[in-house]
Amino acid sequence: MPSGEGIFPLVDRDLDHVDRIQEQWARERPDLDTSPQGLIGRTHRLADRLMEELLVVYRRHGLGQGEFDVLATLRRAGDPFELTPSVLAQTTMVTSGAVTKRLDRLEAAGLVRRQPSDLDGRGRVIGLTAEGRRLIDRAYTEHMENEHRLVAGLDADERAQLEHLLRRWAASLDA
Repeated sequence: MPSGEGIFPLVDRDLDHVDRIQEQWARERPDLDTSPQGLIGRTHRLADRLMEELLVVYRRHGLGQGEFDVLATLRRAGDPFELTPSVLAQTTMVTSGAVTKRLDRLEAAGLVRRQPSDLDGRGRVIGLTAEGRRLIDRAYTEHMENEHRLVAGLDADERAQLEHLLRRWAASLDA
C-alpha cells in the first residue's frame, strides 16, 4: 500500500494545505485555472476553524449556536427584548420550524418566555426572561473577547481592508 509520501511532496513551511492542493491540480490539470480555489478553499477552512472557536464560548454557557443566536437577537432588539417568532426566523435566517425547536429548548431552560401579543391577540411574542438576559450578557461579553482574540493576528488597517473586501465579495454574490 502506498505510504502517501508522493501525495504531499512539498515541505515548504510557507505553503499551506490549499497551496498543496492547488499544486497537485496544476500538475494533474495544467489546463485549468485553480486561482479561485485559493480564496474559496482558505475561506472555507477559516470559517470552519472560526466556528470551532466560537462554539467553545457558546458551550461554556450551555448554548449551541442556534440558542446563542436567538438570545442575542432578542437582546439586541432592545427593551422589552421581545420579538415575534416570524421576526426571529427572518433575523436568524432559519426556518420557522428551526426557530420553534430553539425556542422550546430555551423556554424549558427558563431563558425565554412565550406570551400573547399586546397588538394581536392571536399572535405570540418571545421575550427574554431575566435569567436569559443575564446569560446572554455574560455570553456575549465573552463572545466579543473571543472574537477580538481571533482577529488579533491582523492590525486595524488589515481588518478594515479585509472587512471591506468580504462585504464587497458578499454583495457581488447577492446581486
